[in-house]
Amino acid sequence: MKKHILLLIFFTLIISCGPKKEKKKEKFEYKRTQVEEKNDVIDDNEDQIKIVLNSYDNMMYDKKTIVVKYGKNVRLTLNHKGKIGKEFMGHNFVLLKKGINVDEFAKKATLAKSNDYIPDSDETIAFTKMLGGGESTTINFTAPESGTYTYICSFPGHYMIMRGELIVN
Repeated sequence: MKKHILLLIFFTLIISCGPKKEKKKEKFEYKRTQVEEKNDVIDDNEDQIKIVLNSYDNMMYDKKTIVVKYGKNVRLTLNHKGKIGKEFMGHNFVLLKKGINVDEFAKKATLAKSNDYIPDSDETIAFTKMLGGGESTTINFTAPESGTYTYICSFPGHYMIMRGELIVN
């Protein structure tokens, strides 16, 4: 009987010490998406400047700086390249006048849901409607006097990340 128990223990040890099958591990790779910053300004003619500004579900614009010339007609197309609807991840383009406190403007914007988060005020130069994933819109405005102007997305909470500068020469 002792021999049988010893043999059983011996075979159990041999079997348990044999080659183990490794569990397949799924490879997970985190890649940080980097948006290429470029200034897609196309001077079609002497009077109009075309700009394409893309926005994404990760709350980013593809441009941090846009350069235009004073007095020129600016034709800005905003594309929402994401997939999430405007109720949850809406984006717009709001060009603020010089000297406007962005934080104060954004607070007012959160109360203006019925107006695409654009407060009824004279603090903006131009703005687009709110877009959801896959949507696009185009606006026209005249480049203001020389200087640096802030543009933001006024959807609640987005302005802290989604912002840039319009530089007028």
